[in-house]
Amino acid sequence: MTMMNPAAAGRKAGIAGLYVSALERLNILPLSLVQLVSRLAVAHVFWQSSQSKLASWPATVQLFTLEYRLPVIDPGLAAGLATTAELSGSILIFLGLFSRLATLMLLGVISAIQFLVYPQNWPDHLLWTAPLLLILTRGAGVVSLDYVASRLFLRER
Repeated sequence: MTMMNPAAAGRKAGIAGLYVSALERLNILPLSLVQLVSRLAVAHVFWQSSQSKLASWPATVQLFTLEYRLPVIDPGLAAGLATTAELSGSILIFLGLFSRLATLMLLGVISAIQFLVYPQNWPDHLLWTAPLLLILTRGAGVVSLDYVASRLFLRER
C-alpha cells in the first residue's frame, strides 16, 4: 500500500483542478488590500462630486432647485447637506477614520439619489454601494487610522 498525500487526494485533475488551484492562489490576496482599494475608489467618486458642487455654488443650488427637486427640504439646505456629506465622507473614508460612520453617511446620499432623484441610474449606485458595504461590514482594514486607533485603545486597557 502506498502513502497518499491527503491534500493531493482531494485535488481534481485537468481543467477543474487548474481552476480550483487558481482560485486557491487568490486567497493570498490580503483583505486589507481589497478594503484599501475599495476606500480609495469610493473616496474618489464622492470627492469629485463634492468638488464639482463647490466649484460653482450658485449652479449647484440651481441644480438642486430645478433638477433634483427633493421633497420637503429647501434646495439650498439640501445642496449644503449633500456637499458636506460627500466632502467629509470622502475624506474620512480615504483616511480610514470613522469609516463605518462615513459609510453610513454616504449610503444615505446614495439612497437619496436612488429613490428621489435618479432611480434609473441604479447600476452606478450599486457600484458605489458594493465597496461601501464591504467597509461597513468588514471595516477599513489594516491600512487605516481606524486600525491604528483600535491598536492604541486596546493597548491602554
